[in-house]
Amino acid sequence: MSLTSTRETSHAGVASEAAARLMHRCKLLARCTEKPGEILRTFLSPAVDDVHRAIRPWMEAAGMSVAVDRVGNLRGLYPAEGGENTPRLLIGSHLDTVPNAGAYDGVLGVLMGLALVEASGERRYPFAIEVLGFSDEEGTRFGAPFLGSRAVVGELEGGLLECVDAGGVSVAQALRSYAAQRPETVAATLSDKSAAYVEFHIEQGPVLESRNLALGIVEGLAGQSRCSVEFRGQAGHAGTNPMKLRKDALAGAAEWMMGVEAIARRFENGVATVGQIAAEPGGVNVIPGVVRCSLDVRHAEDGVRCAIVRAIFEEAHAVAARRGLQAEVAQYHEHPAVRLDAGLVGLTERAAGQSGYATIRMTSGAGHDAMVIAPRVPSAMVFLRSPGGISHHPDESVAEADVAAAVHMGLIFLDEFTTYARGKD
Repeated sequence: MSLTSTRETSHAGVASEAAARLMHRCKLLARCTEKPGEILRTFLSPAVDDVHRAIRPWMEAAGMSVAVDRVGNLRGLYPAEGGENTPRLLIGSHLDTVPNAGAYDGVLGVLMGLALVEASGERRYPFAIEVLGFSDEEGTRFGAPFLGSRAVVGELEGGLLECVDAGGVSVAQALRSYAAQRPETVAATLSDKSAAYVEFHIEQGPVLESRNLALGIVEGLAGQSRCSVEFRGQAGHAGTNPMKLRKDALAGAAEWMMGVEAIARRFENGVATVGQIAAEPGGVNVIPGVVRCSLDVRHAEDGVRCAIVRAIFEEAHAVAARRGLQAEVAQYHEHPAVRLDAGLVGLTERAAGQSGYATIRMTSGAGHDAMVIAPRVPSAMVFLRSPGGISHHPDESVAEADVAAAVHMGLIFLDEFTTYARGKD
């Protein structure tokens, strides 16, 4: 048996054990929640602190030094064999969730980094490994995503700090309070030795399952626009106002939403979603006078995404004009499409091939922390198959065999990363 095949056989056995342990840990961390009966962890919440307390001893037992930074990111560092003046490989994802979440979105990627360190045994590499558990990717608390990774790259500033949560607390106020209560926290910065970032994540869609593939290699992430659309009409009694005389804001919003669907379908691979609707005054026998809607638009090409947003805004004004309503539209968040590092993407693809797994290259329609890190550090992503394509839901799942496949290819990736890092010097 060749040295290569012996190595791969050894990796496969270790990966199987690591996958079982990782799956168990995901279930344990699912108990860390702000809301009994469902998984909910928001930025700087006690539930995220609970996750930190659970993961810290696992990291320390694996030989890592552990810290939490001033924006609540968990950071575990596995030192290199050559001391501190060596490249650093970052492996991470997020620890926060959407409401009523599944057990694997984000947290699986953090535990994958830990699993790769553990599966390496006591072996040291000629590069350090930093495992990052970002404190906010979903934007659930403040409505703005990527607060944890944006802080690390120095982009948590300006209007982001002024965003407020449901209780009226701003991001800036929350950060000051968090740091004051935890003087042991460290600065939220990237090491200047950071050579690459890799993120493992469940796909959150049906493509890999439709191809019967365990793993996918992400080469780019779609850009995002988040907007607010408000329709204003005239509230009135539901029984005394004839249909032809009404200025029903909700009926206008409903017509507009049908237009949103039609517009998005005109653009290949474009997606647009109205995920939140609030009608006022909200009485069962009152014609809605004001309706506020969210709008999420995504596409891999920024020009196309912007065109979709413009068309949808124009549709809102057209609907309002036909119905005697007023429409107000605004975009409050935009993140451009991101292409991941070609060399690093190729390395992950080769590692998967060497471990015996066929893959496809993919563009992610979902946002991930890699979007924020990639402009600063060469980055790659690996998707794991999502059974049923389900995510952001309690039924979200991942197969233990697919986790083992990811650990296996990850170990080969670590074997090969030294050559890649030297080539970037």
